Amino acid sequence: MIDTKTEAGARAEGRLRDEVMIWLTTVRSDGQPQSSAVWFLWDGDTFLIYSQPRAPKLRNIAGQPRVSLHLDGDGRGGDIVTIDGVAAIDETAPPVDQSAAYVGKYGELIGRMGYTPEAMAADYSQAIRVTPSRVRTG
Repeated sequence: MIDTKTEAGARAEGRLRDEVMIWLTTVRSDGQPQSSAVWFLWDGDTFLIYSQPRAPKLRNIAGQPRVSLHLDGDGRGGDIVTIDGVAAIDETAPPVDQSAAYVGKYGELIGRMGYTPEAMAADYSQAIRVTPSRVRTG
């Protein structure tokens, strides 16, 4: 999906692995786009995002699974990464505290928020999997 042989593609791939936050944009039932800053894991094929079970983004995904993901740019119109994709509830994803990759990436931040991985898993118990259909870099 991402051409890592190009400079922009290699930079985008690195950012998707390293960045802490990404913007997830879903669409409400009235057609209004709704953006949320979320933590995420990129495995090279899909994004894994955990959510609180009553979050509006889950209702939005149930009604319209097409979503967008965006990383912040460099503040000057460059280093843009935008992903179009399809989101689905992932009942097979491990809970937060059982995902070594997630705890490895976010463990320190989880602690700074006053959570343990187990408490985070209890509050953010719904996994969302986003499968990209298009990636744009620039």
